[in-house]
Amino acid sequence: MGEEKNVKNYCSLPIVPEREFNAGVNPNRREIIAQTDRKWVNGTVLHYYFFDKETDGEYVVLNNGHREWITWNTNEDEKDVVRNAFKQWKDLGIGVKFKEVATREEAEIRIGFMRGNGAWSYIGRDIIDLDIRKDERTMNFGWDLTPPLFNIDLDTAIHEIGHTLGLQHEHQNPKAGIEWDEEAVYAELAKKPNEWDRVKTFQNIIRKIDPDTVQGSDWDPNSIMHYPFKAGLIIKPEQYRDGLTPAGGFSERDKLWVRKFYPPMDNADLEELPLLVSNKLLLNHGEQKDFIIKPNDTRKYNIATFGTSDSVIVLFEEGVEEVFYVAGDDDSGEDHNANINVELNKEKSYILRVRVYYSERQGEISVMYW
Repeated sequence: MGEEKNVKNYCSLPIVPEREFNAGVNPNRREIIAQTDRKWVNGTVLHYYFFDKETDGEYVVLNNGHREWITWNTNEDEKDVVRNAFKQWKDLGIGVKFKEVATREEAEIRIGFMRGNGAWSYIGRDIIDLDIRKDERTMNFGWDLTPPLFNIDLDTAIHEIGHTLGLQHEHQNPKAGIEWDEEAVYAELAKKPNEWDRVKTFQNIIRKIDPDTVQGSDWDPNSIMHYPFKAGLIIKPEQYRDGLTPAGGFSERDKLWVRKFYPPMDNADLEELPLLVSNKLLLNHGEQKDFIIKPNDTRKYNIATFGTSDSVIVLFEEGVEEVFYVAGDDDSGEDHNANINVELNKEKSYILRVRVYYSERQGEISVMYW
């Protein structure tokens, strides 16, 4: 969230339709799924790419009716700010990894620097679940991130990566109890540099997000996911009537939450999943278990969960320096179990990651391959 002379640029998330569930999915099950379904399985490697071709960009229509080409490209200094932001998340010791790649076809995260288009990112797995085309952005930075505003705009890059990890805006946490002077907020965000309409302001500030999608049990006004606000926008809590400015960088609760959901991992200690052996999953809601698979033959295999549950299974191939995505399935909100059918090579090893969103009875879920 860049700032200059007390004028703030804010992150504006893309508007994505709310997920719809079948009528048979009860409210308790929906709430539990919502806590997890946009998060990654721990151990995922997320690949990021900076747009770099002359054809990367788009035309915008100016007030005078003329069209102007706006590039999505930038210089290496600004890319280094974003690279540093990825490093800041990595240095927290989380289980999700990041790797820069040279082509958009390899990347889940595709980053543009289109000026005037705001800073934004899709939330978590939306970057793959929405089937966004490989030549489209999943993240953008709409103003210069390089010095003299380096610390502030490093936080902007950290904030957007937080969205890609599945974090929402903290100031929209319903547990905050923020009462806005709504017309003052609409008027403020209609000004430069944001120039938001009422819909965008409502979506990114005034709207309370689903309480089941927020991290932690309390409001964290110092979160990296919280906007700063000038005086006159907040009515309650009263101590913020004169403005609210997060401390900057990660808060302690940011660190605790992301490490809880994406704890450090050691693939060397994984339990092997034998062929044709059902392994019972004693997992609470949101928990994950990982297995190593070493096939005896090169052929097609089925890998599936069993029992009444909502879960996601993801299979990775072990490489020398990283793991590579092979296949996955998510059965959350559906009336069937997660199942993948894939060819495995007997010369290779695979890592299976299973995260359970919801189960009717702990211990009645299992996973097997055959």
